[in-house]
Amino acid sequence: MKIKDILIEIERLAPLSLQESFDNAGVQVGDVEREATGVLICLDVTEAVVDEALEKRCNLIVSHHPLVFKPFKSLTGRTYVERCLIKACQHDLAIYAAHTNLDNAYGGVNYRLAELVGLQQARPLSPQKNALLKLSVFVPEAHAETLRNALFDAGAGHTGKYDSCSFNLTGEGTFRAGEDARPFCGEIGQLHREKEIRIETVLPVFRKSAVTRALLSVHPYEEPAFDFYPLSNTWNTVGSGIIGELSENEDVCNFLARIQTLFKADGLKYSAFSGKYVRRIAVCGGSGAFLLPDAIAAGADAFITGEAKYNDFYDVEDRMLLVVAGHYETEICTKDIFLDVISEKFPTFAVQISNTNSNPVKYL
Repeated sequence: MKIKDILIEIERLAPLSLQESFDNAGVQVGDVEREATGVLICLDVTEAVVDEALEKRCNLIVSHHPLVFKPFKSLTGRTYVERCLIKACQHDLAIYAAHTNLDNAYGGVNYRLAELVGLQQARPLSPQKNALLKLSVFVPEAHAETLRNALFDAGAGHTGKYDSCSFNLTGEGTFRAGEDARPFCGEIGQLHREKEIRIETVLPVFRKSAVTRALLSVHPYEEPAFDFYPLSNTWNTVGSGIIGELSENEDVCNFLARIQTLFKADGLKYSAFSGKYVRRIAVCGGSGAFLLPDAIAAGADAFITGEAKYNDFYDVEDRMLLVVAGHYETEICTKDIFLDVISEKFPTFAVQISNTNSNPVKYL
């Protein structure tokens, strides 16, 4: 098994196209065509993590936070990032990161946090926009089922918690084959009429190439007729943050104590809040304070994140409870996500979670 085979499985859950424009998710260093000897999973790549991977004979590190964010003009070992890269190159070690693509993915970081907190009816707090296409394709009736299944297998037809979604309309197509054509049906130079089905289905933009290849591989026509239309709809299973509801009202003091325990936080920061109970909760791991306006607009009673600025605690103005549990603490669950993805596909492969505590924030 090659390193790239493992990365393909991670990107099935968290395609790189879901990452934010500022991000640098993906392969940080290394040859993904090499045979994989083992995987070490971590939140951050540090020199200690690299040493741990080498000690455990893992030639792939999968992290949540990218090691490289900025371009290099030189590579001299001046910083810990450069030293990690140099050592990785010396020992044929590949390093890969799934960052905001994992944050935004369905089943990713924030869905895992929602599950941990006990939220029901979880959905993105800020769904992605302009990320969907509609495919319209015409096919002879006898081949419609084969084509539909190929499109669904390639990633089309998913709407929320439903799959195999399509609309089908029966009609009649016409065409006349030219002299050099090789028509599937009809005769050269003669107008032909064929009973066809128009299939419409929705797909993410990043699935366009795969869906097109699937369409062309099974469609019987020499020149299939199909169109992609951009949609302005929001993608309601993918996006930033999550909002959901607890099964019942929870006392604020009990809620705060439970959150501190769940996230194993040495301490919580929280805003002044006059409410006695919370029920509708928004969450965003890491630096999620940019979603404060969205959480307020969605009527959240509380918003849990990893970081917030001083003025953010003022800006909520008692409209909801802001809870800051720590960047590391709200994203440590990424290790379990990576473990689940890799172990499910490769149950006998050596996958290990790093024992290194890479949290740069210390508490007294």
